[in-house]
Amino acid sequence: MAPPSEPIETVVFDGRALANQVRGELAEQIEELVKAGKRPPCLAVVLVGDDPASRSYIKGKQRACSRIGMEAVEHLLPASTPQAELLELIGRMNADDGIDGILVQLPLPDHIDPTTVAEAIDPAKDADALHPVTAGRLLAGRYDIASCTPLGIMACLDHHGIELEGRDAVVIGRSQIVGKPISLMLQLRNATVTMCHSRTRDLAAVCRRADVLVVAAGRPRMVGADWIKPGAAVIDVGVSEVDGKLLGDVDFEAVQGIAGLITPSRRGIGPMTITMLLRNTLHAYRARCAG
Repeated sequence: MAPPSEPIETVVFDGRALANQVRGELAEQIEELVKAGKRPPCLAVVLVGDDPASRSYIKGKQRACSRIGMEAVEHLLPASTPQAELLELIGRMNADDGIDGILVQLPLPDHIDPTTVAEAIDPAKDADALHPVTAGRLLAGRYDIASCTPLGIMACLDHHGIELEGRDAVVIGRSQIVGKPISLMLQLRNATVTMCHSRTRDLAAVCRRADVLVVAAGRPRMVGADWIKPGAAVIDVGVSEVDGKLLGDVDFEAVQGIAGLITPSRRGIGPMTITMLLRNTLHAYRARCAG
């Protein structure tokens, strides 16, 4: 596809700014609950092993909870922890009325099955939205809690006033945590959605017709300028480290002047993902404790 005759002013999404705005709104809601004599919501986070990236994510989530007045409980388990011991801990958290949201940080050690772990979490406390019941509610179009990154994507699109009804949306990647749920959310907003993956034929041609393109493939800079429809909203979820630099799945520099909206690798969808985890926990709290 030839570039537009005149460069398009590409808007770069500021995920940190929107995240701070939404977190401010969550903080106000929690403050009102506390002033009414109720306890603050509580998120329990479990980390198995000492993966540095996962440990950093956990700290970020704890800080985010603290800043909005939400309680956070941390369980740090050694990598050798048996699966049965982890499931026992989850069972205790399920039964603890003081815990509203549960997150088991991924990835898990090889000897622990993530599906078994996800299914052990009470759906009423499923802050990361990985339980089949939570996924089923999204499929049925009746959900309050959903996968955090897709919720962040929808918040980004809404913030920028991106029209979805009747538009062509293309999603690259069919994971349980991004590709599948975002495709359902877009369909619920009456977009016409095409799901793409490693077996898709002529992927570039499919992308070129997208008004909204969501890329979650984990392949740095796979999407170039000639894949983008002029004026399209491009949501880049991929983050890969190459030679010490974080790169997205979209060639960020190349699509400037072509895409109407682009999310950067830093301060893009990432801050919104954590924000939606907090949102999910507050929703779980209200459903359990506030009616």
